Amino acid sequence: MLVDNRVEGDSRVQKIARSAAEAGWDVTLLGRSPDEVERRWQLGVAEVRLLPMPNPLDRRRHEFRRSWLRWPLAYRPGGIAEHRAHWVRAWQADLTVRAALLEQRARAGELDPGRLRRARRGLRLRATVARLVGRWVWLRTKMLNRVRSGRKFRNPWDRAYTLFWQVVQGDRAWRRLEPGLWDYELAYGPEIDRLRPDLIHAHDFRMLGVGARAKIRAAGQGRRVALVWDAHEFLPGIKPWRDHARWLPAHRAHEREYTPHADAVLTVSNDLAELLRREHRLPAPPAVLLNAPAAEHGPVDDAPPPEIRAECGLDADVPLLVYSGAAAPQRGLDTLVDALPRLPGVHVALVVNPALRYVEQLAARAARAGVADRLHVLPYVPHWQVVPFLSDADVGVIPIHRWPNHEIALITKFFEYSHARLPLVVSDVRTMAATVRETGQGEVFRAADVDDFVRAVGAVLADPARYRAAYDRPGLLESWTWRAQAEVLDGVYHRLLADAGPPPTPDPATPGAPLPDRPTAQGAIR
Repeated sequence: MLVDNRVEGDSRVQKIARSAAEAGWDVTLLGRSPDEVERRWQLGVAEVRLLPMPNPLDRRRHEFRRSWLRWPLAYRPGGIAEHRAHWVRAWQADLTVRAALLEQRARAGELDPGRLRRARRGLRLRATVARLVGRWVWLRTKMLNRVRSGRKFRNPWDRAYTLFWQVVQGDRAWRRLEPGLWDYELAYGPEIDRLRPDLIHAHDFRMLGVGARAKIRAAGQGRRVALVWDAHEFLPGIKPWRDHARWLPAHRAHEREYTPHADAVLTVSNDLAELLRREHRLPAPPAVLLNAPAAEHGPVDDAPPPEIRAECGLDADVPLLVYSGAAAPQRGLDTLVDALPRLPGVHVALVVNPALRYVEQLAARAARAGVADRLHVLPYVPHWQVVPFLSDADVGVIPIHRWPNHEIALITKFFEYSHARLPLVVSDVRTMAATVRETGQGEVFRAADVDDFVRAVGAVLADPARYRAAYDRPGLLESWTWRAQAEVLDGVYHRLLADAGPPPTPDPATPGAPLPDRPTAQGAIR
């Protein structure tokens, strides 16, 4: 299995790897290390390995050049700015120590007054020069930063460049438009070849090309490798991760080039399956694996999950809204914060990555509105603890904005809230809104509309039992379990490797058995 992240935080990848391994497949999950160190651990009986990935090809040619006309004083790229800034700081630190030594000698009476005055004057002069040099370095570094950030690839020249390579090379144009995709190939490719897999499960669009090229190389050596592409999102509907015109055309071309090499396609919803079928002219819609919770994946000796109300310091009768998942502007968390002044006594818990700048901005926004004491920012818990952790809240909130990919799937937190039996308040994105209206498990509001959000929350808090009763519907929650999804996954593998025979079942009592689960594997963020 291949994924372009560090595995922690991606519950879908964790669940798929662990379920496949528990079904008897010999699973190695390759992810990207956050630094230059390779890391290994066990996920159930699956092996996880994070590979270091240098990314020199991700840098554009203009990042190595100076901008003489617009920013003539900017340092040249390559690290000299950082070197000069640290050099000035070291000089100032040295002058501080020398001044302290001088005062120490003065108190000890080792210097006559005239010599002491000259020494002090000399140190003040050096400190002034160091300060001026520091300002000069700051100015040149600021210009360098302007050079680095000034190119957004949205001017007429860049649009013409993009169009030229699309016309000349077609779907091969990504090699010119987004050469950083080769960094993944150079990091993962040799290791895949060494492992000689029978099947490659490529998660999302970046890993599709890596898996397809490994399959092609194996075929050149006379080996058959099955390729499964797991499409987590609809690429044309993604908000580009970079603010330039080349990112989306390049990645779409990359995806189109390698999709024909996939022997099977998986995805997260029926709507997305149909979009992928049309986009890539697939002979049949992809198989669907819902992002349902897998509570059974917790360690046997796992400690009881934390309690969300205890983490927030709240009594059982205090109304508590919870949002669990990725924190980003398009997730609509501003709506929650802006609604708090109009929801007296109501508290909000954000189970997110607390270190993100956006989360800090939300906290500052709450402070300006005078509701900081009712906004609680909590870290992720392991994905198998998410459901019991959330269950003490009163309402599960999904305020995401109306982006194409938000419209077409029931996302992970939807299932987690449902298994926690929480009444829901969701924005009017198509699939989730339709499901909530059909099941009666919550209320729908207009995305980014604070007034309508306040109305929906008020309706749910006025009669929560009415919405919780929806979960008593026979078969509803049973159809949203990971166990059912794992059966689909195993069926796809067996179909592709029908001649491979039954896979062996690992014996944990044998030497070299897997280590326990790494306890820091985090909850869902998608």
